[in-house]
This record gives sequence, structure tokens and C-alpha cells, in this order.
Amino acid sequence: MRASVIQIAVNEDESVEARRRRVAAMVREQAGADLVVLPELWSTGAFAYEEFGREAEPLEGPTYEAMAKAASDAGVWLHAGSVPERDPDGPLYNTSLVFSPSGDLAAAYRKIHRFGFDKGEAVLMGAGTELVTVRLPETTLGLSTCYDLRFPELFRGLVDAGAETLVVAAGWPERRRSHWTLLAQARAVENQSFVLACATAGTHAGVPQSGHSIVVDPWGEVLAQAGAGEEVLTVEFDPGKVATTREQFPALKDRMLGLRPPRRP
Repeated sequence: MRASVIQIAVNEDESVEARRRRVAAMVREQAGADLVVLPELWSTGAFAYEEFGREAEPLEGPTYEAMAKAASDAGVWLHAGSVPERDPDGPLYNTSLVFSPSGDLAAAYRKIHRFGFDKGEAVLMGAGTELVTVRLPETTLGLSTCYDLRFPELFRGLVDAGAETLVVAAGWPERRRSHWTLLAQARAVENQSFVLACATAGTHAGVPQSGHSIVVDPWGEVLAQAGAGEEVLTVEFDPGKVATTREQFPALKDRMLGLRPPRRP
């Protein structure tokens, strides 16, 4: 399976519409890949809090339309990163979109863990409530976004729902880049799954971004990692390695918590 992880640079001197056109063109250039992954809130920047309300879109807004067309033109499965979604009957959400090679929406995931400690995203966005997986011909994706990476129980839930490849769309700050790599490898090892973690480059509202998107195999081996700037990280991997790893080292079968209700005294 071939995946292209597009580490987009988000800078304030480029308009949202110009970036949207540029990213759509980058997706089209990945024709021949099976899966293309974009980062979190690449249209506005994950730390550009003042832009969330101004640039929020309905689910089927301009980013949806541009990415659906790009996926169809390239003939790829596209995890289009996330957008600030404006729910007409509720708050804003940090919502990831996945499109099939025909350009149809395959899944939408509203970020569950919002970052900010009672400010920023944590107060401007609503919290999602549902785990989301997407079945591709060769593997099942489990969807997550940025701060979710710090919560292992979310990924356990995705694995229990059948996920074999864990996708993390992120706008991760440079000052915590060591955590980014460490946690991506930890989620791969503990869940015996591939991890495709796509971050942004550039600077969001004065916050330098980590870059260093990473692809990790079920043993925790780094298959590829980007640098700090804008980059397309392309990697070939065998989804069958998940089943092989889980058979050769069946640690998931030894889980003692969360498998069955407690006994009554």
C-alpha cells in the first residue's frame, strides 16, 4: 500500500482560498497513491484561534468541495485533514473529512479531545463524541486529531472497532516535538498498528509548528519521517504486517481491563 503524507506549511501571508487551491493541486499530484493524508486545520492554522469563527464552514463547504474533487481527480482515498466546521444547530467543531476515490464522503470525525486548558480550542470548539473508523480495500483506518494522541484509551477503542492503521492529523507545536515522535511510536507499539501522523509546518499565529510527520509500523519502527518544512512524505507499507505482528506477539489478547463487566460480589 502506498501512502502520501502531505506536510503543509501554513503561513499568514497566504489566504485560505489560495491555500485551498494549492493543497488541492498537491493532492492531484499524488495520483497513484492509495491513501493521501493532510494535517489538522491546514486552512486556518491550528493555533489561529481568531480565524476559527471567521473561516468556519458547513460540513459541505468550500474545503469539502475542493477536497472531494481533488480525491476524485487523483483517484485516491483522501484524509483531507480537518476544518473548522460550523454546525447550524450547535457550536463549531474541529472536523476531519475522509473521501473515497470517487470523491464521496466516506467519514467525518469531530475531534474528541480539544486542546487549550480552558482557553483556545477548548472553549471555541465543541467536543466530538464518536470514534470513527473507515474501511479501505487493504486496511481499516482509525481517525484521530492532534491532542487525541495523548489519550491511549481512544486508540484502544479504535482498535476494538477494527482499526489497523491509525491516522493522526495534527497541528503540533515545535516546542513539544519530542512528544510527537514518542507518542506516535507508543501508539503504534501498544496497539500493534501502523501510525500515519501528519503535522503542519510553518507558523500559526506566532506558534512555530513541529513538522516531522511520521509513519510507524506495528513494531514501533519508523518507516519514514519528514523534516521541518513543507514536504510530501511517501511510503510503501504492507497492511498485512498488522495481522502478522498480532499473531506472532499476541499481547492484545492478554488485556485484562475493559474486556468484560466486573463480577458481582
